[in-house]
Parts: sequence; C-alpha cells; structure tokens
Amino acid sequence: MDASGRSWGGLADRVPAPAVFLTSGLTQYVGAALAVGLFAVLPAASVAWWRIAVSAVVLLAWRRPWRQAWTRSDLLGAAAFGVVLATMNVSFYIAIEHLPLGTAVAIEFLGPVAVAGITGRGWRDRVGIALAAAGVVLLAGVQLDQAFTRDTVIGLVAITGSAVSWAGYILLGRRVAVRRDGIASLAVGMAAGTVVWAPLAIGTVAPVVTDPARAAAIVGVAVLSSVIPYVLEQLVLRRVTAARFAILLAMLPVTAALIGALFLGQIPTVLELAGMALVCVAIVLSGPRPAGPDEPENPLPA
Repeated sequence: MDASGRSWGGLADRVPAPAVFLTSGLTQYVGAALAVGLFAVLPAASVAWWRIAVSAVVLLAWRRPWRQAWTRSDLLGAAAFGVVLATMNVSFYIAIEHLPLGTAVAIEFLGPVAVAGITGRGWRDRVGIALAAAGVVLLAGVQLDQAFTRDTVIGLVAITGSAVSWAGYILLGRRVAVRRDGIASLAVGMAAGTVVWAPLAIGTVAPVVTDPARAAAIVGVAVLSSVIPYVLEQLVLRRVTAARFAILLAMLPVTAALIGALFLGQIPTVLELAGMALVCVAIVLSGPRPAGPDEPENPLPA
C-alpha cells in the first residue's frame, strides 16, 4: 500500500467504526436523493450502472492500480468482489422500482443477518444481529399488505439477489481488505463490475453525455453513494470481524431516519425510535471485547 493508502488507513484506525459508518450513511443518502431525480429520465438499473462506471473511473484515476504488482489470485479476487458489489447495486435499484423502499431495505438486510449468524463467534454477535434486524424492520416501516402482483414478484426476486450479493460483498470485501490495498482492489473490482453490466448502458449514453446537469448528477451519485462509502467501508473491514461489520450496517437506516428528522422535518415515530434503540444496543453488544495480554483486540485473518 502506498503512502496515501497508509495515511487513509491510519486515519480510519483512529476513528471509531460507528462514526465512520455515520459518515458513510450521510453521503449515501445525499447521493440517493440525487439518484431519485434521475429515475424520471433513466431506467433505475441504468442509473446503477452509471454509478458503478463513474466510480470505477474516479477510483482508477486516484489509486492507479496498474502501478502495483498483482498476482492472478489477487486480480480474480478483486474482480469477483467488484462484480458482486455491482450486482448488489443493480438489483437494489431494480427492486425499489417495484417494492416500497422500507420493505426492500428490510428484506435486503437478510444478507448481513446471514453473515453475522454464520460467522459470529459467540452469543453477543448472534443476539446483536437479532436486535439489529428487529431494529431495521421497525425503521424500515415494512408494508406487509403488499398485493402479490407481477411487480411484487420482480421486486422480491431482485431484492433477494441484492441480499445475497450484500452477504457476498461483506465476505469478499473483508478478504480483499486484509490481503492488500483494499482501495486499489475496489478500483479494479468496480472496473470489472462496469464491464459485466455494460449492457445496461445501451440507449443511455447520449441522454447522459449531452446533458451537463444530468452528467453532473451522475458524478454526484457515484462519488457520494459509492466512492466515499465503499472506501470508508474498506478501511473499516480491515479492523473488524465480518459479523461486527454486518451489525454496523444497521446504522445506515438509522442515519436515514436522523437525516429525515433534521433536514426534512420527518419526526421519528415511537416504533422508529425503538428501532434506533435496538440498533444502538446491537452495536454495543458486538463491540470489541477486551483482548488478552498476547492477542489483538480485533484479529484480522487473511
């Protein structure tokens, strides 16, 4: 990792992981607001592709991974990670075209729940993920009376794919983060995801490149919803277990609720406040355990 990567890693190591996730959540939801404005002129899946593609360009220009030595295994691992990440984004954007956002968020969280349940090392992780899942359901305002239509089926299939991809993102992302420069691997991965999902760009190039405002919005979505959050998450993945990372992801709906309260006047209901409290308890439960005299607080297996 170069000097820039070390400085970013050193900064992230000094900031508590929940604080990093709050920053990530803030940028993601500002980016989401920009993305919603694009759905009226571009298909949601195409917006997801542009988000991935522009993110890849930004990260490649910043990290310049071609200057590093790569093994075949590292390249394949980074590519697999990027394709899973891109699939997660595309699937989620398709899902929210057909399902209420709250329902989609709650179902998608099954991916992190599975990761925490399988990789958790003790009762604290498992109780933590149960509380986090309950908190996300309360925050998401799940609508269980959704009519079972063709749109519902498409949405459910898409969000299931997103949940599976989210689980893969956590597991592959942690492996990438601890093996080498995770941000350079993220750049390579996003480029691979861009190529795999390139057919989604068909018919959307002219509407984007010929409209400066639209192009600027795409860049904003990419930087705010992908570049900043995923770089921050790579830095956190170096420090925590997959189970704790999965629980920390529950902070994203909490962040959305706080943004809505502070800037949109959307005062949380009693159930939403209860959901926030459950997520906070889950994060405390899954927090670092006191390490023994000869062991690190958060071991990082390769």
